[in-house]
Amino acid sequence: MNESPFSLFVSACLVNNFVLAYFLGICPFLGVSGKLATASRMGAAVTFVMLVSSVCAFGIHALLDAIGAPYLQLIAFIAVIASTVQLVEMFVKKVSPALFRALGIFLPLITTNCAILAVALFQTNKGYGFVQSVAFAFGAGLGFTLALVLMAGLRERLELAKLPDVVKGTALALALAGLLSMGFMGFAGLGGGAS
Repeated sequence: MNESPFSLFVSACLVNNFVLAYFLGICPFLGVSGKLATASRMGAAVTFVMLVSSVCAFGIHALLDAIGAPYLQLIAFIAVIASTVQLVEMFVKKVSPALFRALGIFLPLITTNCAILAVALFQTNKGYGFVQSVAFAFGAGLGFTLALVLMAGLRERLELAKLPDVVKGTALALALAGLLSMGFMGFAGLGGGAS
């Protein structure tokens, strides 16, 4: 594809945000977006895993095409993602046990975050080059982080407000997610026609 890396970055981050446009990665989006500090660190972990898996997916795709075994692509991507998440989990547990406890079950569940697998599959199906793949993955990771941080900021602010009981909890979180999604539709003209 002839798309510029910048166009792919903007598209993945804002226009086609994996959380707010494709609704991928909703579990950590709703589960970890209660506190701003936790959301930003989870976003950084997901961005790192997206970048590593994207680079590996590019190489795996080329290798499997060369040996005529593209049917192994999905299982290879999942293995790389799971391995990367294990490394991130061990690092976070060692460096910040408090963050490890705060992220809870959502840290190992990065392995099953469909947004990460979607980045690897989208980039290979669209035939992106190496630089395009990295820009796409970085944009997707920053978009994921942006969605988490925005949601966490809104949820923290609304904890201070007096709200009727009927809109607290899950109902409020889903309403905020819908409003954020509609807000991100305003970026539809950016990115130079990137899909």
